[in-house]
Amino acid sequence: MDYIPFMQSALIEARQALDRGEFPVGCVISNAGEILVSGCRANSRPETRNELDHAEMVALRRLVDLGPEIDPNNLCVFTTLEPCLMCYSALILNGIKTIIYAYEDTFGGGTTIDLKPLRPFYRHLNIKVVSGVLREKSRTLFRDFFSNPDNSYLRQSPLARQVLREP
Repeated sequence: MDYIPFMQSALIEARQALDRGEFPVGCVISNAGEILVSGCRANSRPETRNELDHAEMVALRRLVDLGPEIDPNNLCVFTTLEPCLMCYSALILNGIKTIIYAYEDTFGGGTTIDLKPLRPFYRHLNIKVVSGVLREKSRTLFRDFFSNPDNSYLRQSPLARQVLREP
C-alpha cells in the first residue's frame, strides 16, 4: 500500500486546522484503499481549549457514526503527529491495528508503549506502527504554528522546542 496519498489527505486536514488557528494535526482512516473518515484538531485555542478533540478522536467519532459493520482489522489510521497515549489507546480499543504517522511527538507520543506487561487483552495485540511518512511536510505545519505568536498551545513544550530547533 502506498501511504503517501493518505498522509497527504491527513496533511490537508492539518492545514485546515492551522488555517483556523488550531494545532495542525490531521487524521484519516482508510479501509481497503479508500478514505472512510477524516478529522482535524479542534478546540486547542484558549477560549475553547480541551484535550478531547484531537484529530484521531474526531475521526474515530465519525467512524463510529458509520455503523458497526466496518471491520476494524482492515483499517489504517494516518495522522500527521504521533498519537498521544489517549488517542493510541482509543485507536487500539476500537480494533485498529495499523497506525501510520508523519512526525514523532517526543512530548506525548504513545506509540512506543510496551503492551506486553499489561493485562492479557492488551498484551496480545499486534499493532503495526509506521513513522516518518511525509515527516517534513508535517513539521512545516508545526513550525508555522509554533512560530506564530498568536498561538500559545504547547508553546513551551519539548515538542515546540524540537520543531523550532530543527533546520
